[in-house]
Amino acid sequence: MKVGVGLPAAIPRVPDGLVVEWARKAEDFGFSSLGLIDRIVYENYEPLIAFSAAAAVTKRTRLMTTILLAPTRDTALLAKQASTLDRISGGRLTLGLGIGSRKDDFDACEKEFNNRGRRFEKQLTVLKRIWSGESPKDHVGPIGPLPVQRGGPELLIGGYNPRAIERIGKFADGYISGSSGDPSTVVSVYKLVLESWKKNNRSGRPRLVSSIYFALGESSIERGSVYLKDYYGAFAEHLISRGGFLSNREKLKESLMAFSKAGVDELMLWPTIPEMEQLELLADAVPQEYFV
Repeated sequence: MKVGVGLPAAIPRVPDGLVVEWARKAEDFGFSSLGLIDRIVYENYEPLIAFSAAAAVTKRTRLMTTILLAPTRDTALLAKQASTLDRISGGRLTLGLGIGSRKDDFDACEKEFNNRGRRFEKQLTVLKRIWSGESPKDHVGPIGPLPVQRGGPELLIGGYNPRAIERIGKFADGYISGSSGDPSTVVSVYKLVLESWKKNNRSGRPRLVSSIYFALGESSIERGSVYLKDYYGAFAEHLISRGGFLSNREKLKESLMAFSKAGVDELMLWPTIPEMEQLELLADAVPQEYFV
């Protein structure tokens, strides 16, 4: 199992310059990917722009949206932005996509909320066409540049309902789960992903990526909970109580072993405190066998 780390760009009031320096040091430490979640109505950095900065100071680490709210975006522009980032990074982009659950994000973008699932499926079809060099519609020329990765960036889809799982077999390269302290829950959903994969006559196996929050060091629970409560509201207590938030080295190592044993291909560790010390503490706590 590989271990990636989130950028602190999702946390409000992240210090200037920390995102770029974090990306540089994360690669030096050997983390497999840099991750970043997406919101519109929140004080977070826009993921694709943040990754453009990260791409400029890294050479090997992959850049993974975990996840991007595709239905809040124009499809053609998203395709062009993703292709551009894939070329800038030398083919290191992984697009984790989902439909989102917060209506205010869609209101802000003047996008319909209730039909976002149907629009998402249309987006996936059009994105694939554009990334293959085809025209998105009649009387419109191809949209470049073509991505480095043939046919488009690696595509992961998140979600838990049956319709979301079915999309993975049709369109994606794998599944990405949200923060969960219970690998068995992730595996139970992944079994449904495998059924969708087989139903659509896909070869090989879908990639499985999971995620979990962390905060390490002195007063880690109190300090890390500030961001979680601000972002998730009342749900933060549930997330913390069910193990979706790692607050010490021992729990971190136990979780790594459990997710690895469960067959997870890559575990993304999302920070909750925007300080470089958090990355350093994490790198020191993760056993060397998980680094690339």
